[in-house]
Amino acid sequence: MTDPLKRAAPPRTVLVLGGARSGKSRFAESLALNSGLSRLYVATSPLIDAETRDRVALHKAQRGAGWRTVEEETDVAGVLECEAGPGRVILVDCLTLWLNNLFFKELDVEAETERLCRTVRHLKGPVIFVSNEIGLGLVPETKLSRDFRDAQGRINQAMADVCQSVVFVAAGLPLTMKPSNQPDVTL
Repeated sequence: MTDPLKRAAPPRTVLVLGGARSGKSRFAESLALNSGLSRLYVATSPLIDAETRDRVALHKAQRGAGWRTVEEETDVAGVLECEAGPGRVILVDCLTLWLNNLFFKELDVEAETERLCRTVRHLKGPVIFVSNEIGLGLVPETKLSRDFRDAQGRINQAMADVCQSVVFVAAGLPLTMKPSNQPDVTL
């Protein structure tokens, strides 16, 4: 029997999923803040227009001081390989914009996803990933949009497989999906 006072080690890798404006980034930031470690924010958003620049500025202001930021649109695995280590928590926000950048630059999404997953398996420090769950709505009208939705779903599944913890955030409320405290269901 395990000692109930003995706390399990926190997960080294966490995937935070949710819809637009669900509170997923705020939740991920709180995980990083509560870690007590130095914090690195990996921003994947390209600064393409005034609205995007305003959103990024708002995110930075909401995060507050104490974060170092690395802007990287495509080579997230490379940043993690160089930056992950004990004493530092990394927050990657977000995998959906990363996917958008891979699509836009016509890079091999499957190969980049596999590379990221391999990297996650061998990280030397804690990392939190933020990603959108976009497959819960209507079927997109165009082939490109359907391809993007499908690729996002595959990335989320691959990352959920390699991350130690998965949390779904809706209306600012986190729901732990992995590890599950629910009993296995068998028929």
